[in-house]
Amino acid sequence: MSDLRHTRPLIEWPTLAMFGLCYGGFVVGTIWVSTWFLPLGIVLTTLAIALHSSLTHEVLHGHPFRNQRLNDLMVFPAIGLAIPYYRFRDTHLAHHCDSILTDPYDDPETNYLDPAVWDDMPGWKRAVRRFNNTLVGRLLVGPALGQVCFMTADWRQIAAGDGAVLRGWLWHIPMLMIAIWWMMSVSQLPIWAYLLSAYAALSILKIRTFLEHQAHERCRARTVIIDDQGPLAWIFLYNSLHVVHHMHPKVAWYNLPKLFRAHRERYLSRNDSYYYRSYGEIFSRYFFKAKDPVPHPLWPRD
Repeated sequence: MSDLRHTRPLIEWPTLAMFGLCYGGFVVGTIWVSTWFLPLGIVLTTLAIALHSSLTHEVLHGHPFRNQRLNDLMVFPAIGLAIPYYRFRDTHLAHHCDSILTDPYDDPETNYLDPAVWDDMPGWKRAVRRFNNTLVGRLLVGPALGQVCFMTADWRQIAAGDGAVLRGWLWHIPMLMIAIWWMMSVSQLPIWAYLLSAYAALSILKIRTFLEHQAHERCRARTVIIDDQGPLAWIFLYNSLHVVHHMHPKVAWYNLPKLFRAHRERYLSRNDSYYYRSYGEIFSRYFFKAKDPVPHPLWPRD
């Protein structure tokens, strides 16, 4: 295990191959396939944008090169449109402090709310949040709700004088302009179809984040293992083995299954067997049913 955790090649070729697949699929989907059969073009573009987000996650953790500036350039075009790379980097790295996982205030990626905030929330907002806590709701309204909450929180920080948040959004402008130029001048997808693909890609990513973390008194037991080997695991670059990633955040995606297979019982003991066999199991159990309450079940109400 030490070789996987501490030894890395100068260039991680499997990750570069995934970048080739991502951008190649994006070009084929937006230019050629969309002129032949639009629904297939939308599907390919959606999958490419979802994979791009997973690769962005790899980049901010230091892959595929040892030089972080080169890594950042790999995801420079913001083909997913919505999330500024440097804001994703800062919030996600903050999320990697396991002691704050699921904290309604300190964990930037949690879906739990302070019960006091929940108690004061109007009924229609509660209804939206409850729907969002089912998997079908997370797919349909999750991207919109997440984007609104994310941008609202960032706007408040910018208004309070947080220069780092402002710079993150300013850097998003040139990254976004490349994607807009492609959408307007090169892509054969109608603009509505491109926007639909970007939204659908966020919906796919919501499958991964749906139950990555649970409220638990012990922080080590808050992070899931989803032992999936299908297409979603590949799109998510095995971030489905989430406790392995949290324990070894610098390990490249293609080594996560090796670590898990070699030390399966250790990881299951680590997270108190917070485990699912596949994403199919998650769909069957939680498509119309909420796994968790919206208000944090362990958060004091006073």
